Amino acid sequence: MNEADAIRQTLTHARTIAVVGLSPDPNRDSHSVARAMQSHGYRIVPINPRADVPEILGETVYPSLTAAAAQHKIDVVNCFRNSAEIPPIVDEAIAIGAKAVWMQLGVSHAAAARKAEAAGLRVVQNKCIKIEHGVLKARGWLKARQSP
Repeated sequence: MNEADAIRQTLTHARTIAVVGLSPDPNRDSHSVARAMQSHGYRIVPINPRADVPEILGETVYPSLTAAAAQHKIDVVNCFRNSAEIPPIVDEAIAIGAKAVWMQLGVSHAAAARKAEAAGLRVVQNKCIKIEHGVLKARGWLKARQSP
């Protein structure tokens, strides 16, 4: 599957997005992107083992994807981490049965992407989920969705 198809399939079918590295600071990109996706009807699941708050954007913060998956079905793992930190995130995404791994702008890891694709996950690298959502919406490829 090419990346354009992966983007369209992911944003069309996803309901729940786990944001790895979601900051409680509203000035951080991870926070504003997650808030925007939440406003478009996606359920956001914050993943941040160092967060010193119990909730971000009104959702419980989890220390790992595995802990979050015990409570939520995760469709997309959205990564706001350094590229070098992606392989274990991909391993965990595969283990919890996520459908896609999305690496934000500036984040990519070829070997981890190949591993995720080989496990059947859709992969998007070096793209902003908020921007790509806006592009698809402007083209009329996304319908309005109800909040979860």
